[in-house]
Amino acid sequence: MTHLKRWLTSIVAIPILIFIIGPGPDWLFFLFVSLASVLAIDEFLRMVSPGLPWVVRIFSYCVSLALIYFVSQGSSSLLLGILPLGTMLILCLYLFCHASQRPRSTEQAGKIALGMIYICLPLCLLMPLKAITNGSHWIFFVLTVVFSGDTGAFYVGRFFGRHKLYPSISPGKTWEGSVGGFLASLLAALLFFLFTRLSESVLPLIGLAACLSVAGQLGDLAESMVKRVHGVKDSGNALPGHGGILDRIDGLLFAIPVLYVFLISRTL
Repeated sequence: MTHLKRWLTSIVAIPILIFIIGPGPDWLFFLFVSLASVLAIDEFLRMVSPGLPWVVRIFSYCVSLALIYFVSQGSSSLLLGILPLGTMLILCLYLFCHASQRPRSTEQAGKIALGMIYICLPLCLLMPLKAITNGSHWIFFVLTVVFSGDTGAFYVGRFFGRHKLYPSISPGKTWEGSVGGFLASLLAALLFFLFTRLSESVLPLIGLAACLSVAGQLGDLAESMVKRVHGVKDSGNALPGHGGILDRIDGLLFAIPVLYVFLISRTL
């Protein structure tokens, strides 16, 4: 049943993603990234800081939306001010919270700041990525590589997995699954090249796909560590068969900055 839910969710989600990232209007892409950011931040905070005051929680959503808005307007330099200013204001909010909340003020503010850096900033990078030449294709590329790796790792590990990859963090993951996911990512990159000719040569795309696959698997393990530390199985239940939004994009959060650095470095 879980497998059926995974595939049904994917079948419904893929055409929607293709429209939003491809021919859809820019405002719809902005809303999509904003919604994903807020939902993922919410799941993260409910895991790592379930007792967070509601005023602080809502303010953290507002900071996330402000970051994405200003980046979408081409004001990326404001990130240098918004993130520290938002963190400072969150600390100030604890001045007016109940006194019982204050002993945890720095801990909770630190977790919120981590959530912004870990979740919101990588998603923010999607905005300038979409604006560059063939930006939509590059976003499709990272999605294809990372999600193909996830699927390859899941099924290869399920049928052929024998050697545990990191049992203290994620007991279900195996070395066989990791290698299978890596090869699936490379195959997906090769097929993407054949159909789109996104690059003049296939070798840079294969090299990039290798880096994205490793980053994606590290992102998956990092989120598994967070869930295990806080005794949570899934970050949420927004996506039937997949868990929460954060469960679905954990690999992308590590892979998107790799793609961004790769593309920006080529223009320097």
